[in-house]
Amino acid sequence: MEFRHRNYSAELESHALPRLRAGAHPLSAPPPPPPLSQVDAIDCGNTDFYDPLRGTNNDANAAPPDHDNLNEAADHMPTKEWTSFRRLLTQRFPVSKMVSVASMPDVLTRSGKLLEKSSTNMHLEELEDPQKFADEGVKTITWQEYVSRLHELKDEITRSWLAEDRVTSLKLSIKVAKLLMDTSVFEFYPTLFVLVTDIMDMLGNLVWQRIKRKAEFSEDGALRCNLAENFQARDICADAKETCYNWFNKIGAVQELLPRIYLELAILPCWRFLLEQPLDSLRRLVMMIRGLGDPVASAYCRLYMAHCAQKLPSHDIANERTHKNVKLNKKLQVSLMEPTIEYIMKCIFTGLSQRQVNEVLSEFGLMKNQQDLGSVSCVSIILHHLLKELPIEVVSSNVVQILHLIEFSKDNSFDQHMNYRLLGFRLYERKSPVDIVDAVLDKVIQVIALYDSLDEYLKVVDAYTDLILQNQMDNHLKIILEGISKRTWNKGVTEDEMPSLQSLVVKLLSHFKHLEDVFSLDQFPEILDVMYGKSQDVVFLHILNMATRNGRISDPTSIQLLFEISLALHNNIEFMNMKDDDGQVACSIARFVHMVDYGTEMEHHLAFLVDCRGAFGRLNELKETLVHSSNSLAIQALKCAKKHLNFVKSCVTFSEVTIPSISAHRQFDLFLETAEVAFLGGLVSHSDGLIDSAISCLHTLDIIDGFRTPTDVEGLVSSIRKLCGFLIMVPGTLSLPVTYFPNSLFTLISSRSWFEPKMRAQIFSAIILLLTTLSQKRLPYHANSQIPGNDMLYYGDSSYNQELVSLSKLVLENLLSAVQQEPSQAARGIMALEACNCIASSFMLSNELLSSCLTLVETAKSCLSAKDRYLQSTIQLLNKQSPTSVGTMVSTFV
Repeated sequence: MEFRHRNYSAELESHALPRLRAGAHPLSAPPPPPPLSQVDAIDCGNTDFYDPLRGTNNDANAAPPDHDNLNEAADHMPTKEWTSFRRLLTQRFPVSKMVSVASMPDVLTRSGKLLEKSSTNMHLEELEDPQKFADEGVKTITWQEYVSRLHELKDEITRSWLAEDRVTSLKLSIKVAKLLMDTSVFEFYPTLFVLVTDIMDMLGNLVWQRIKRKAEFSEDGALRCNLAENFQARDICADAKETCYNWFNKIGAVQELLPRIYLELAILPCWRFLLEQPLDSLRRLVMMIRGLGDPVASAYCRLYMAHCAQKLPSHDIANERTHKNVKLNKKLQVSLMEPTIEYIMKCIFTGLSQRQVNEVLSEFGLMKNQQDLGSVSCVSIILHHLLKELPIEVVSSNVVQILHLIEFSKDNSFDQHMNYRLLGFRLYERKSPVDIVDAVLDKVIQVIALYDSLDEYLKVVDAYTDLILQNQMDNHLKIILEGISKRTWNKGVTEDEMPSLQSLVVKLLSHFKHLEDVFSLDQFPEILDVMYGKSQDVVFLHILNMATRNGRISDPTSIQLLFEISLALHNNIEFMNMKDDDGQVACSIARFVHMVDYGTEMEHHLAFLVDCRGAFGRLNELKETLVHSSNSLAIQALKCAKKHLNFVKSCVTFSEVTIPSISAHRQFDLFLETAEVAFLGGLVSHSDGLIDSAISCLHTLDIIDGFRTPTDVEGLVSSIRKLCGFLIMVPGTLSLPVTYFPNSLFTLISSRSWFEPKMRAQIFSAIILLLTTLSQKRLPYHANSQIPGNDMLYYGDSSYNQELVSLSKLVLENLLSAVQQEPSQAARGIMALEACNCIASSFMLSNELLSSCLTLVETAKSCLSAKDRYLQSTIQLLNKQSPTSVGTMVSTFV
């Protein structure tokens, strides 16, 4: 076997592509397009091309949006919103397992037997809580039983209706509606409301469909007409109207006011069969609801009215005017009623014109002049949800009036500071004039200056921080920071207050470009010191990210501060069992360490890396950064003539000691990188030891779970190939065989079963190319001119060349075997061609080697198409490299 002689310089020159100077930079802006008159007709045909990244299509013939489809979607929205709202309502007010009711309605009995708990269980609970069972007549059932009975009633109503026993269906529905009269168990009332209104909606749909069918079909089933979506009462026949009147009369006969209202609301759309203006009936129901004395029952009844009003062709806003007179005294009642108010407000402002919006505002005094406002007030909770739903342009134009309303709304229904907070968020939705923002801030700061509660103070100022930063109001920012510092100094910060403080600090960090600008703010360091827990971690992460987004970090004070912040984050993960699943903490700390730059003070930089290794021992990602940084320091030292070789040796030693503590699947690359750095510094013995460690660490990879992913495999093969390229420069030593490293690598790959045939073939090919290169009289490259390569050390030594040939034969044998072991046909064909090219470029093609090449070509032909370009080019190479006497044998494969 004879190695092929290579002239690397000549080969490089012959394969280099011709170079021509470009007229313009390829990334420069394109020239302006020529005038339309200069464009060819063919080009004009392409002017209708639409690029979505450049803008909208201005084609005048484009089809307009399908407004009918939009309207159809809008028609379904109330139903979807209602379904979602009911689900959230039950989640917001979960009920306990037991429900105590003052009296047991007949509708909850089954065959005359109450759905009560066993007397034994009741007695045990009475012993635990005697007060709960003090009142006589209290009956206790589980809420599951309550819900189950209501579902049974729904089924009974449906069965009776299908059996044409509509009287029974109505009687059962009346009894179900009466359940809403009992508000003694506040926590259960939202769930009860959802269950009962579900039955009411079902009854309303049944009645609607019955009357509609009577209007469209005669008694014998003959079609009278098809009612349009926008039908009028005059389109309805007398028979259908009579049935409709009958239903309203039966419901009107119900004695109790609350069930009568619910039942009429359930069939409210049926007024369309009788009246040209069905909204008139809605106004009457509004007046009826005023007769309900219980505030909770009244609020939920209005909620159901808002839902039912959405089913009419258009809705009115008059049903909400009575909310101002509701007197809410208990916190639990307010919490129960708030969802009703929120949903009703959404219903009011859905699809309103500007005129209708103004009508709503006039009810709350918002349309008056500032001089005429006087002491106009509004129930706080109503004002809150009104402000939430108002169009932003209305908020901006009426901000002074809204401030006045908030100031005079001091009832117990809702915390006043939450309305000030909401106003701040709403104002930030749209750019407002600076004078308006300044006036609002002056007023708000004047109000909150009287707050003793840090929680209330933080919630308000957090909402206005964006406005302050947007308009560069440094004086206001100074005032609120002083207010926070004063209140935290007196009482500290509780866990409930920490989220608002976190939000405010993060906004400050996001606004300023440089960390120094934030820390120069008065009281900011003091505010940062009082933070703790998860909020502190979030803020510290923002500080790290902010510090590392503007380039290198050179200031020693900043480095020390960021080191302490990083240490706090690391310790929280270490000692508080916090999770860093996405690696955000590790990534941020690693980036900080990477960005540190001590300049010419390289010893300080290395000492900093040593401190980081001791402080952040948990983070693998950081240890990799430490190795990269240490190696980078060594390269910088090599470029600086004043630096002694001992510093380079210290850096290499630091990396060498750090790498073993890193995950095994990352060690190979780091050992190889450090070996290259050591070699550049002339530390040949260190480099040899690091290469040996790199090869040795491959022994542990077969026991690592999850390593052999496609990306990991490709990366490992690439790294081993890189090692082969590096070994070209590494000289042999007298104490070890010349082929010590290639042979160690070959032995390792051959002995590990988890190396698949494709991996083996690629690595064996790399080893053969390495041995071929080492056999040349002149190596293609040198990294350090002071270190002689093998071409100088072993020039003319026949034993050196024989050792390379001996190992090459062994590797070649295993390469051919790996190709044949590949199970995938397509992959086997490519591997055969790669092996053939490797042999042809490395050796003189003797008969034995040519035979091997022909076998590989035959293998490729059986796996790939005969017209495959790679196959054709390989055959051409063999024809070129083979002797004339055997060239004909190769040509037969063409």
